[in-house]
Amino acid sequence: MRPALALALASWCMPAPAADPPPGPAKTQTCATCHGPRGISVAPDAPNLAGQPQIYLAAQLQAFRDGRRLHPVMNLIAKGLTDQDIDQLTAWYASIAIEARAPR
Repeated sequence: MRPALALALASWCMPAPAADPPPGPAKTQTCATCHGPRGISVAPDAPNLAGQPQIYLAAQLQAFRDGRRLHPVMNLIAKGLTDQDIDQLTAWYASIAIEARAPR
């Protein structure tokens, strides 16, 4: 087989790199108010969610929901989340790739 043909076939069979995660669960619309539509905070007192480990995010949402962690807004929001909601939200935010760069 010619090298050019082999290369073309190999590149055709390779999956395309994912540029963005798929759209998040519908409940991310509520999160976006403070944490931004892509998990990068738009409020000075809200943390970034993008790229955080799923296990960490799930533990925090469960703690807000159960009242073990107190925040007036987050306790209300998390109270309405099911375990499945938490799994979907945290998987989506954890899937968002972020990049840290040193200042120039």
